[in-house]
Amino acid sequence: MNPSGQTGRLVVLLSLFLLAGTAQAQRLLGVVIGVHDGDTLTLLTDDRQTLKVRLAKIDAPELSQAYGQAAKHGLSDTTYRRRVTVEYTQQDRYGRLIGHVDVGGQDVNLAQVAKGLAWVYRQYSNDPVFLQAERTAQASHLGLWQDPNPIAPWEFRRTEDAR
Repeated sequence: MNPSGQTGRLVVLLSLFLLAGTAQAQRLLGVVIGVHDGDTLTLLTDDRQTLKVRLAKIDAPELSQAYGQAAKHGLSDTTYRRRVTVEYTQQDRYGRLIGHVDVGGQDVNLAQVAKGLAWVYRQYSNDPVFLQAERTAQASHLGLWQDPNPIAPWEFRRTEDAR
C-alpha cells in the first residue's frame, strides 16, 4: 500500500474514533414545574417524566449566598410554568441532566450570565460568548457584579465545606 493510502485510512479511522467519542445531544420538550436555584430546574416532559436539569456552562450563587435568591428568582421569572426545550449530552453525579435551556428562542443559560445572575463555570466551559456576556455584566455592575468583591459559588462551597 502506498503511503498516501495509509494516511487516508488513518484519517478515516481517526475521524470515526472522534465521532464515536462525541456525545449526541438529546432534546427534550416540556414545562418547567420547579426552580431549585439559579442554575437548576425541574422539567415535566411531554411524555410525563419529571427530570432535574442543571444549566450547562454556568454556576449561580448558592441560595444562602449573596444574590442566590435573586438568581433563583431570575431563572424562575424566565422559565417557571413556561414551555422549554432542553438539549443535553450527559448527566452529573447527582443524576441531573446537564443541558442548555431555551424559552422561545432565548438561551436561558446565557441570559443568567448576561443579567449578572451567574458566573461562567470555567471548570466546564470557556465559551467566548458566555465569557463576553460575563465581562459585559461585570462592567455594567449588573446583579451580583454590584458587589465589590463577589464570591464565586465554587469558592463559597469550598469555604462552607471547610467549616
